[in-house]
Amino acid sequence: MSKTITIRVNDNIYELFKKAAAGDRRSISNFIENATLSYLTNETYVSDEEMSEILSNSELINNLEKGLQDIKKGKYKIVG
Repeated sequence: MSKTITIRVNDNIYELFKKAAAGDRRSISNFIENATLSYLTNETYVSDEEMSEILSNSELINNLEKGLQDIKKGKYKIVG
């Protein structure tokens, strides 16, 4: 079932969406939906091959585990 959401954007962003949607021959809503899905699937997830490569890198795994232990012990500094 479809859901409706409302977003507020300034005029410059709206015009950018409008031009990009027209270039793809899509409605603005459909363009935003497809652009968001594309970003989520291409930028925030790794392929099975990439994950396999990450998990087989023992130095990386050891460094990540050490980092997690340091966080649990409070040995970290937030840099802003």
